[in-house]
Amino acid sequence: MLTVLIADDEPHVIDLIRLTLEDERIAVIDAFDGETALAHAEAVRPGLIFLDIRLPDMSGLEVCARLRSDPRFAATKIVMLTAAAQESDIARGLAAGANHYLTKPFSPVRLLSLVESVVPHAAVWQRE
Repeated sequence: MLTVLIADDEPHVIDLIRLTLEDERIAVIDAFDGETALAHAEAVRPGLIFLDIRLPDMSGLEVCARLRSDPRFAATKIVMLTAAAQESDIARGLAAGANHYLTKPFSPVRLLSLVESVVPHAAVWQRE
């Protein structure tokens, strides 16, 4: 089973991702701030993490950098999820250690395609 952590302070974004991904093969957990995201990551070691750049207590960039500085999260896939779509924003996200960058708003189809490409064994398109 793939565990996906979503750190975003917008409940509707978390709900959209949960509705799109969660089933018997994918568990979704959420965090509304960076500290909670770090605590959840430590506790459950998710295979995929979505991080909003603008979180109430620390930036998603800082969360990403802190995770990447810990060898236990070296293989964890991290996707920055944000409305900040400038090339410089994307460059900062990737420099912090993100594997990919998804801009808001996004479609469920784009989300599914991204998850398939970042975590191929998730097989999100193969619904039973």
